[in-house]
Amino acid sequence: MLSEFKQFIMRGNVVDLAVGVVIGAAFGKIVTSLVDDIIMPPVGVLLGKVDFSNMFVPLSFSAGHFNTIAEAHAAGVATWNIGLFCNTVFQFLLIALTIFFFIIKPINKLKRGDQENAAAAASRSEVLLEEIRDLLRDKKQ
Repeated sequence: MLSEFKQFIMRGNVVDLAVGVVIGAAFGKIVTSLVDDIIMPPVGVLLGKVDFSNMFVPLSFSAGHFNTIAEAHAAGVATWNIGLFCNTVFQFLLIALTIFFFIIKPINKLKRGDQENAAAAASRSEVLLEEIRDLLRDKKQ
């Protein structure tokens, strides 16, 4: 049973998947830092000094005023974390665009090239078949 498990783990697809997950997690951390630390602060300044990481709506209005999400949570108040949601959506869009431009577009381009090569190969084989047909016709006459 242990040897079967070892054989399963050492298959190429499983190892590739594991590497992809690790790299994806690291890439996710980089994108999170990029959005939270580099992109959103200038956007917040341009929008009137808005701190997206602390943009929230308390769901209990009788509990008082809170400056940060941490203060609201310490007081036991549930919050809608609008700014954190905006950061997460922006991170998703950034990752989706990156995947699209660096993975999907090149794969589609390769597929298109393969299809064009297949069409060219088909037309070459058609030419050869036509030549064979013409030779057989000439041989009959």
